[in-house]
Amino acid sequence: MTDPKKEAAALREQLNRHAHLYYVLDAPELPDAEYDKLFARLSAIEAEHPELRTPDSPTQRVGGAVLEGFAKVRHKVPMLSIRTETDITSNGAAAFDARVRRELGLAADAAPIDYVCELKFDGLAINLRYEHGVLVQAATRGDGEIGEEVTQNIRTVQQIPLRLHGDKPPAVVEVRGEIYMRRDDFETLNERQRQKIAAGQKNEKVFVNPRNAAAGAVRQLDPAIAADRPLSFFAYGLGEVTPPAEGGPDWPTQFDWLQQFHAWGFPVAQQIKRASGAAELVAFHELTGRERDALPYDIDGVVYKVDSLALQKQLGFVSREPRWAVAHKYPAQEQVTEVLGIEVQVGRTGKLTPVAKLAPIFVGGVTVTNATLHNEDEVRRKDVRIGDKVIVRRAGDVIPEVVSVLPESVARPPEQRGAVFSMPSKCPVCGSDALREEDEADFRCTGGLFCGAQRKEAILHFAARRALDIEGLGDKLVEQLVDSNLIRTLPDLYKLGLTTLAGLDRMADKSARNLVDALEKSKKTTLPRFLFGLGIRHIGESTAKDLAKHFGKLDSIMDASEEALLEVNDVGPVVAKSLRTFFEQAHNREVVEQLRACGVHWEEGEPAARAPKPLAGKTFVITGTLPNLSRDEAKDKLEAAGAKVAGSVSKKTDYLVAGAEAGSKLDKAQELGVTIIDEAQMLALLPG
Repeated sequence: MTDPKKEAAALREQLNRHAHLYYVLDAPELPDAEYDKLFARLSAIEAEHPELRTPDSPTQRVGGAVLEGFAKVRHKVPMLSIRTETDITSNGAAAFDARVRRELGLAADAAPIDYVCELKFDGLAINLRYEHGVLVQAATRGDGEIGEEVTQNIRTVQQIPLRLHGDKPPAVVEVRGEIYMRRDDFETLNERQRQKIAAGQKNEKVFVNPRNAAAGAVRQLDPAIAADRPLSFFAYGLGEVTPPAEGGPDWPTQFDWLQQFHAWGFPVAQQIKRASGAAELVAFHELTGRERDALPYDIDGVVYKVDSLALQKQLGFVSREPRWAVAHKYPAQEQVTEVLGIEVQVGRTGKLTPVAKLAPIFVGGVTVTNATLHNEDEVRRKDVRIGDKVIVRRAGDVIPEVVSVLPESVARPPEQRGAVFSMPSKCPVCGSDALREEDEADFRCTGGLFCGAQRKEAILHFAARRALDIEGLGDKLVEQLVDSNLIRTLPDLYKLGLTTLAGLDRMADKSARNLVDALEKSKKTTLPRFLFGLGIRHIGESTAKDLAKHFGKLDSIMDASEEALLEVNDVGPVVAKSLRTFFEQAHNREVVEQLRACGVHWEEGEPAARAPKPLAGKTFVITGTLPNLSRDEAKDKLEAAGAKVAGSVSKKTDYLVAGAEAGSKLDKAQELGVTIIDEAQMLALLPG
């Protein structure tokens, strides 16, 4: 008969080892299902024999009872703040080295000081206390002297070992580091929050930045919330440590202790380096600055520490800050400013984007006066209005964005705030209709052939090889033609003369002649190529061919109703509406007629026999993962059969196509009595 005590000990060792391989070393050796089996077995043993449950058991990571409040913890070794170097250029590194040498009384020709260069993480500082190798307490920095005990929450962080790896740990050792959240984990968390909000769950919110999300998870009273958040950890400092046992660690430098932390099972940032003298500090600052935006987590600077612990002791402290360390920041990536206005910009593809006009603010190394608000839904979700104080973020070359509105602005009476933003119904550049497609967040200008903002993109698409195939009409030439106002709409292409073209920069007589010949050649085309070349949203080559085959003539396509368009193979409601909207714009029709007048022509045929639309009038919703088709493929097939495919379940839904891991949509469908089918049943409804 198996001894429960021995089996539990063996399971704890196995699970802790595999968790370290997975969460710290990113080198898993065990499938998730096998890990889950081991975990379930240990849980069962501990449930049957509670006396075998130990503080370092993996089962203690899942959270405990909700706390009534945080206990206060007095740090045995204060968690003092590090001085911030005020010169955010690379000169700040040299200034720190000069200050250290001066404090140590070193001559100008003395050997350089050895330092450790670390990253300054943007998270929450934590002190982890281990007694005889087992985690017994975790506390926040607090005021440096007294913090809050958050042990239950910290146990949920998989990267923090519950028992130190290796032999002969000190009787007491405190490891200090940063709780943070990776950017990808943060985005996943926020997407999950948005889904909860959309499902009507109250008291849920979208988080402003990774630091707030991480700190909020640690500093709340329900450990289950912390367990549900994707928190990470880096070790970088030492607190209290007792004299080591014989043969135990007793390192003379900061860098050696960092290696020891790694040996004990803690993640330590790979970017940490030793540096000798000012020049190498400067090099580290510049290198990290260049690589900053490529890191998977946020940092706001680097930290330099004198490597020798003996020299650290000699240098001591001033005003409760160590003389032997400094935080050297980069330009702030977030700042507060005021929204002076909200304008709508039109992109090369017709997408309308609201942009906040800001009181100038220096952020992320540049002065920012504009920040994207993405789309109407985001403006309203964040409740951004003219006159508000907002947080603006810029990271590297990323377009600045408005992160959130300051609470003081939101708290103002409604009559003291600007109006709620609404996207205009007309394109601000050309006056064409601006429409939002079903299940999409973006508004788009419908004047693709006429809109000045889309002019270059429209010409390049029209000239593409699979469209009119105008050889020699590339990006740089189109840009020159448009910028010099020689081309305003597509028909202007066919009015270009040899003299005009030859007079352009980098355009020789031969190149000009070749382009004139290519333009003349392009006048003879096909109806599918011409339709595709118009750049109508959702009309690709295949759909253009189907439209030409079905109607035979361009005028028939231009005049067709949405109902008639839905009879075309592979044309669904979205494509039909896009076509109808495009040809309802008078200036789009005018461009088509002008192109015909310029000599662009094709052979037209007779309309094809009408195909049946057996699912016309039926509404489908697709959820989960289908065994053979992607959601887009399933949607295309349903729409080709005349069905409407919606994004959410309602009383108007006729069928829910449910695949593996179907979620809340399946529950909603069951609640409303909607017919639920699988992929095979869906395919059976389609025409053969």
